Amino acid sequence: MKRLLTLSVALMFVAASSFSSAAELKSGIEVGGKPAPYTVNDCTGPNAGKSLCYRCSYGRRPVVNIFTRDMNGNVQDLITQIDAKVGKNRDQKMAAFVVHLTDDADKSNAELKKVADSKKIKNTPLTNYEGEAGPAAYKISKDADITVLMWVNGEVKVNHAFKKDDLSKDKISQIVKETSKILN
Repeated sequence: MKRLLTLSVALMFVAASSFSSAAELKSGIEVGGKPAPYTVNDCTGPNAGKSLCYRCSYGRRPVVNIFTRDMNGNVQDLITQIDAKVGKNRDQKMAAFVVHLTDDADKSNAELKKVADSKKIKNTPLTNYEGEAGPAAYKISKDADITVLMWVNGEVKVNHAFKKDDLSKDKISQIVKETSKILN
């Protein structure tokens, strides 16, 4: 009887952990993966008005790449905090860029400029990518409104994905803390 009870409890834990991992939203390159080159339209950065590959430009540096389909208040707060982190870690050549996934590049361009001005974003280019699916090699889930990837030396160290209303102040704080995984 004791063995049966122990086995039942063990199976419940396995089932519970399987359920929680199945419910987790997966989007973007998995930790350990290699980020591939892709072209964005720079709207606010040093290359504003040009198309380029920031993944290529930043090379092996510590990088935060935020993909978003919506520039809501929490996304803007995340960008602002990452931008400050980049500014504080210039000595480590930390970089970041935001990619707005959109089907309307002109509207996105205007919106990104407004966000950069109002939030005083100085260190993080806000870019857009035509097509809400994003670059194919990045496997951005259609269910993810926000995907945050961090890499260094060409290897992804952090991957987070959120639905629109799931990005909270606490999760933003956690993401900012996890930049330590790409900094020396």
